[in-house]
Amino acid sequence: MKRILSWAAIAVGVVYFFLPLVGMLEFSLKMRRGEYSLDAYRSVMGDPQFQATFGYSVLMACLTIVFGVLVVVPTVFWVRLKLPRLRPFMEFITLLPLVIPPIVIVFGYIRLFNTSSWLPLTGTTLGTDFLLMCGYAVLALPYMYRAVDTGLAAIDLRTLTETAQSLGAGWITVLVKVILPNVLVAVLSGAFLTFAIVIGEYVFAALLDRPAFGPYLVWAGGNKAYEPAALAVITFALTWACMMLIQLVTKFSKHTRMQH
Repeated sequence: MKRILSWAAIAVGVVYFFLPLVGMLEFSLKMRRGEYSLDAYRSVMGDPQFQATFGYSVLMACLTIVFGVLVVVPTVFWVRLKLPRLRPFMEFITLLPLVIPPIVIVFGYIRLFNTSSWLPLTGTTLGTDFLLMCGYAVLALPYMYRAVDTGLAAIDLRTLTETAQSLGAGWITVLVKVILPNVLVAVLSGAFLTFAIVIGEYVFAALLDRPAFGPYLVWAGGNKAYEPAALAVITFALTWACMMLIQLVTKFSKHTRMQH
């Protein structure tokens, strides 16, 4: 009886989750009256605004990943190796982006870095892009930090570091050639999650007035009929592709370790 109830609960959950997605997919294929077609997807893919905003968000996602890795990996490495007492404090700090609404963070940025402040980042396109990248890095911090922290917890950090230093390696060499290859899977997991967050983010891009994919999704939803459903399907597919890549990288890493 318990097994039947468990499978029934799973079935209800699957139906509840996937039925709206199936309906959305079907609606996105009905742009041509009386038959299914990919017209909505062709319309989206051929839209110059889609191409520009999606390309911009992909670029910002890549820059955010690089920025996050450069900040998070050395920080977590140093805290675990030299300052273990700060770990509870770091855990608290990295959880704040999950508690503080993004609109509060971005208004704080605008207040601190507007054109009349001591560091007027919003006064130039490059400065605003940098501010947006920092905002994205903050949103992705809980996921990137925990991914890297879990990866470092799985290796003998102190032994690897001391061995590399005894062979004459400096701190940068230790990080780049010893630590990073050993936590590469964890870093990639955080990178894929960061990519998924940046692609669909709306609040930061809209309030900083940047041509990102998130505001384009909202604009399309208010001005078109079938294209928003197609965009939602594309965005959902990208998110799940990132999740699948995390799983594949993790399995490949485990398989490689077992061979060694």
